Amino acid sequence: MIPITCFVQQGQIGADIAATLREELGALTQSELDGEAMINWIEVKPGNGFTEAKPSTSSLVSIQSPQALAQPERIAMLQHICDLWMEKTACSINEIVASINDPAQ
Repeated sequence: MIPITCFVQQGQIGADIAATLREELGALTQSELDGEAMINWIEVKPGNGFTEAKPSTSSLVSIQSPQALAQPERIAMLQHICDLWMEKTACSINEIVASINDPAQ
């Protein structure tokens, strides 16, 4: 299982879109990392997340890779995640933070 943590602002992403995002993240880990995703979807209550001292509209997606990735591979996956989020949620590039972490050495 490949751990993925998604922090999203409660009420900003509808249930249908959230299901699509989780499905697409699962497909990404299967195709690129050859493993099933274990997604921890966390909804941050209004007023509990801030960016630039204002209520946040950002989402964060963090994937724990089972193997070290070459930088071009990592960049392609990160771009895919950002494009997916912008397409499905209509957020801007400044409202999605994506990271893919290599295993601890």
